[in-house]
Amino acid sequence: MKRWIAGITMFAAAVILLCTGVLTFDYAAARRRAPADDKHIAALQEEVRSNAAQARALEAEQKRMAEANRVRRVRINRLAMVLIAASAIFLTGAKWQLAQKPAPPPKLYKIQAAMPRLERKKSPRPGLSMVDDIVAREGTTAEAAIPILQAIQEQFRYLPDDALRRVCELTDITPAQIAGTSSFYSRFRRSPVGDHLVRVCHGTACHVAGARQITEELRRGLQIAEGTDTDADGTFTVDEVACLGCCSLAPVMMVDEHTVGKLTPSSAREALQ
Repeated sequence: MKRWIAGITMFAAAVILLCTGVLTFDYAAARRRAPADDKHIAALQEEVRSNAAQARALEAEQKRMAEANRVRRVRINRLAMVLIAASAIFLTGAKWQLAQKPAPPPKLYKIQAAMPRLERKKSPRPGLSMVDDIVAREGTTAEAAIPILQAIQEQFRYLPDDALRRVCELTDITPAQIAGTSSFYSRFRRSPVGDHLVRVCHGTACHVAGARQITEELRRGLQIAEGTDTDADGTFTVDEVACLGCCSLAPVMMVDEHTVGKLTPSSAREALQ
């Protein structure tokens, strides 16, 4: 049934193209002939003024042109009827074929809105006492800045301002050193991360395979504002990473701990479901 309807639809499309081409050619030919015909009739009329014997030739030529125009009008009307019928068949077949296709995946913000509230509930945030334990383990000297920041981010998933202030109170590390270190290393985050972390690989293989289009589609679908990487509800964070070590699956991304490869913009949207 599907093949039969598809065949009829394609045949109707071919008829539409053929009729359109014939009508266009016919119109162009008539426009091209019109000046020559007018000039020919004018010349015969001029001859009739000086030689009445040419009147029959003029009359015959006018009848020939009138008959040609009548035949052309009949041909145009028939082609127009065929074109209308073919268009109706094509539109009907195309509409039926579109109805058989699966519905496109929902927009990411709709998926996000439909998520159960329990799934979107944020995990409890560790208390600042955790910072005291980290400092006690890593040390209080300036050289311990990077290990302390790494441990804090592992616990909080970013570097909270109050946790950093607590580090400055307990150690020899200055606010300027924390600001310089946290901004120099791209792995450190100064803003909260969403409930679900989406890491899109932008290594060489993934970049060539379309990683930029994947990232842009995710940001557009999640309505992530320019200059940020997390949606307004704090549900998804889209992060660009240097490499996920899955070059054979390029382009690839990780949603939390789930790896998805061979992506297209549409399959990337589906992966967040």
